[in-house]
Amino acid sequence: MGARVNAVAGGTANWVDERTSIGGFVKFFARKLFPDHWSFMLGEVALYSFIVLLLSGVFLTAFFVPSMTIVTYDGPLATMQGVEMSEAFASTLHMSFEVPGGLLMRQIHHWAALLFTAAILTHMARIFFTGAFRKPRELNWLVGFTLMILSLAAGFSGYSLPDDVLSGNGLRIIEGVTRSIPILGEYVSYWMFGGEFPGEALIPRLFTMHILLVPGLILGLIALHLFLVFLHKHTQYPGGGRTHKNVVGLPLFPVYTAKAGGFFFVVFGVIALVSAVFTINPVWNYGPYDPSPVSAGTQPDWYMLFIDGGLRLMPGWLFDVIPTEWELWGYTIPMNVLVPAVIMPGLFFGFLALYPWIEAWATGDRGEKHVLDRPRNVPVRTSLGVAIITFYVVLVLEACNDIIAILFHVSLNDLTLFLRVAVFVLPVLAYLITRRICLGLQRKDRELVLHGKETGRIVRHAHGEYVEVHEPLDEHERWILVSYDDIAPLEIAPEYNDRGVRRKGYKWDRFKQGLSRFYFEHRISPVTPQELEEAKHAHH
Repeated sequence: MGARVNAVAGGTANWVDERTSIGGFVKFFARKLFPDHWSFMLGEVALYSFIVLLLSGVFLTAFFVPSMTIVTYDGPLATMQGVEMSEAFASTLHMSFEVPGGLLMRQIHHWAALLFTAAILTHMARIFFTGAFRKPRELNWLVGFTLMILSLAAGFSGYSLPDDVLSGNGLRIIEGVTRSIPILGEYVSYWMFGGEFPGEALIPRLFTMHILLVPGLILGLIALHLFLVFLHKHTQYPGGGRTHKNVVGLPLFPVYTAKAGGFFFVVFGVIALVSAVFTINPVWNYGPYDPSPVSAGTQPDWYMLFIDGGLRLMPGWLFDVIPTEWELWGYTIPMNVLVPAVIMPGLFFGFLALYPWIEAWATGDRGEKHVLDRPRNVPVRTSLGVAIITFYVVLVLEACNDIIAILFHVSLNDLTLFLRVAVFVLPVLAYLITRRICLGLQRKDRELVLHGKETGRIVRHAHGEYVEVHEPLDEHERWILVSYDDIAPLEIAPEYNDRGVRRKGYKWDRFKQGLSRFYFEHRISPVTPQELEEAKHAHH
């Protein structure tokens, strides 16, 4: 029987291959090597949580009614009996309390959405700190960045669909942010809401965006992202035998395929377990959207907290002298909304999107890179990353200022004043401290390479001298500690030539030299072979 099944399977595969020539394609991808490291699973978590989102979303779409038509609730939830609400909210309650498994599916969908965004951000942080965005992967970094933005759009649009008080207040904030944009804002707001807020067209439009437009874009970009990963080879961490011209790892089939398949079920199982145990977004506690009540102590999902924190941090007056709401040519320009909710996120995300080109231009390093950096060996980039994270955390803390004030019994106003200073000071301190730590770790690496590991054994020589015995590193350990580029700051020609004439473009060269010094002036050079030989002779 087994031989018969094998013959049928082989014949089918041969029939397909003769008509599609897919055999060579499958053989090429099956032999593709992938390095093995736990941090590479972060991208897999994002992919698998998106698959869970698609599967649970199909189920939810069958029961959700994307309509803002007002109905009177007559379902089994006693606290909502006779309450007027939109069909969107009523269908959410029906799904949660009357459809078998509906509430579990809602929670799986919501938790998977949070994990999807968290995995993308963590994956991008790993890529940033290890330099996996360098040539030839700049385009793939931009693809990943766009996926992150789309994940925010997907999360916010889905979060707003139930039309409850909490999501309605979030939409009210978005409406205010949109209208703060000079000239265009009011027209965009009218188009989004189909008139004055809240209108009657937003939920159907968000539904179309949430189940069709954004998932389609995400699917296309995921396919492009994976294609570019295959095209460029996978990056790998430094180690013996690993160079920019090879890949050391496991083949895609059968090893990596089996591991990836098992990991998918692990991710799915964890999401299902968390969803079954921990309640999230209980809309029946908030009630249907009504513009009059505003829930206290509530915040949007974590990935939107930084915008809420920026809005809370921005004062109405600067130093009690300069107003942050201006009247220009008959237009009101609310800078206290425009700056934290439009300009700041635009600059923040713009810097992240363009960083591969910024670093390549500032450092002059434009060669292909397939071996990753150890974060300690690129102290400026690592310090910038920590400063960005610190900036984000301060905004998140401000978004929760009311809860923090209640829990720790501190003044809400004092906390806000402190965070207004901290949002500028703490990122700078984080940058300086991180750079210092990186340089200290590099010095420690040099010491290990030159002198070996401390063993704790003390030996007395015949002439009475006491010395500690050091154990030399093996070749693999030494390779990791010395295999990084030693780039000196850019040197430029003098301002005046030998005839005393000022050189054209000198100011621009000075600017580039300043950037180069910013990146490379504080550095610890790796141990050279000559220094290593001298250390060996000295220890001998």
